[in-house]
Amino acid sequence: MPRRRARRNSVVTVETWLAFVAATAAMLVIPGPTILLVIGQSLGGGGRSALPLVAGVALGDLTAMTLSLAGLGALMAASATLFTVLKFAGAAYLVWLGIRMWRAPVADGAVAPVTARRAFRDAYVVTALNPKGIAFFVAFVPLFIDATAPFLPQAALLVATFVSLAAINAGLYALLASRLSGAVARPAVRRAFNRAGGAILAGAGLATAAIRRS
Repeated sequence: MPRRRARRNSVVTVETWLAFVAATAAMLVIPGPTILLVIGQSLGGGGRSALPLVAGVALGDLTAMTLSLAGLGALMAASATLFTVLKFAGAAYLVWLGIRMWRAPVADGAVAPVTARRAFRDAYVVTALNPKGIAFFVAFVPLFIDATAPFLPQAALLVATFVSLAAINAGLYALLASRLSGAVARPAVRRAFNRAGGAILAGAGLATAAIRRS
């Protein structure tokens, strides 16, 4: 009797996983709107805001990747209306955050700290409500998945890896910013940072609004 074929491994190989880690790390090194938000709120709130910010980033990436692999990215690629709605919602939120950061009150050498709930909410929404990010995950993650092996175990491992690395990345930025908060305690310096960061966030929102479907 012919021997049965050996069952394919249901998890990605070590080589594939290391390649995914390297590609993810290279992408996360470049700061985007999420990291700018993390830095800005960590400068104002110090180490207290680090945990809710990191949790918001992690949950936002988990949401975006899960929706991407569940088919939302493909649906967005096929539906101009859905892509446009999500795009303008994300853009409007970024512009609103930019305006709020620009106008943040500065007094007695300190920025009014944000609450843990607001820090979590802002980090989550900015991270999750990103149409380009969802579309990117649709194109990026499948490159590291073996089509001949079970999908869910591979996807779960890659999603967990990306979310963990994104959380570590956000945490390092948050801790660094909180350590530097004392060095930029002067109101004039804080105000200048708020306005620069607010302008960048608002600019990122306008850039998001200008994105066209590829």
